[in-house]
Amino acid sequence: MLNKEELIRYNRQIILPDFGIEGQEKLKSSSVLVIGAGGLGIPNLSYLAAAGVGRIGLVEFDEISLSNLQRQVMYKTKQAGESKGKSAVKVIQELNPNVKVEHFETRLDAENALAIIRDFDLVVDGSDNLPTRYLVNDACVLLGKPLVYAAVFRYEGQVSVFNAQRKDGSRGPNYRDLFPTPPPPEMVPSCNEGGVFGALTGIIGAMQANEAIKLLTGLGIRLDGRLFLFDSQYFTTRFLNIKSNPENPLSGENPTITKLIDYEAFCGLSEAKNEADEITVQELHQLIESGNAPFILDVREPYEYVISNLKGLNIPLFELRAEFGRLSQNETIVIHCKSGQRSRKALELLKKEGFLKLRHLKGGILAWQKEIDNSMEIY
Repeated sequence: MLNKEELIRYNRQIILPDFGIEGQEKLKSSSVLVIGAGGLGIPNLSYLAAAGVGRIGLVEFDEISLSNLQRQVMYKTKQAGESKGKSAVKVIQELNPNVKVEHFETRLDAENALAIIRDFDLVVDGSDNLPTRYLVNDACVLLGKPLVYAAVFRYEGQVSVFNAQRKDGSRGPNYRDLFPTPPPPEMVPSCNEGGVFGALTGIIGAMQANEAIKLLTGLGIRLDGRLFLFDSQYFTTRFLNIKSNPENPLSGENPTITKLIDYEAFCGLSEAKNEADEITVQELHQLIESGNAPFILDVREPYEYVISNLKGLNIPLFELRAEFGRLSQNETIVIHCKSGQRSRKALELLKKEGFLKLRHLKGGILAWQKEIDNSMEIY
């Protein structure tokens, strides 16, 4: 039952055709798990809480960064370095005290995903990497939970609803029907590498929240079996139909995936994490101080290099394939980026091109700042 304060708060929804008090009560009794409190997660958290979803879970372990504020508008400049999740929970509770919020300050993985997702009615995926997207999808399918998916890159975004229960009791297509296998790691840019239009994340995230509310209340026609594509630069839209694949290894006629797997390995990232390929910031510092500095390759973007660098050669990751001629296979190359993710991709890419004397800097320039030079500025 809705109390007097809730009747006033949600009045503009309650008077909507096809919504009413019944729809509002459905929201109040519902629970949603949001993966990530970044560009997509923030509009989801805001609109789901404002709409009156009774219980919201948030999986978020990262910190607020100045470079994210262009699209993560829930946070303030002075909060840089603070916990995203804790800050988001506080904002949600101030926005709507009627909503119960649970914060899981952990990285979602194959060990904890089922236990976390199991107690929620619906999952909204605001993650920004392939291993997590496949993990969340598989967990939702195994648990029989609907999933509201979205992704953004540069000026383009996409939204869909996966694993939705239909009137006949069957389930709609899932992420593996759309993307059966992941692309090579070096072909998957992150926001750090490719950029993202800030307002786009608000648009796409709000669309996710819209689909989540429709799923919880039974309102309208869902994006079940359809992928919505939006280009914010040219303001064009498209729909792609998605069909369930009978050979889907998770949900097809003869499933071979019956439990969560190693998603880093599935997406081709485990090999790049081989410790033999790494060099620590202390080891690199000793080499430089002893006069035996290796060739340093910085695969960050030029603007990152200008802010702070280790005096290496700057070739952005997605220009590396066209710039092999600037590198020598006869000398040891130490590759670094901000945190170590892009340098791993660059290492694997160079390996495939015949480069053998390769190491990547563990923890990237962030580790250098923390352990070697505290005065270094990092964006």
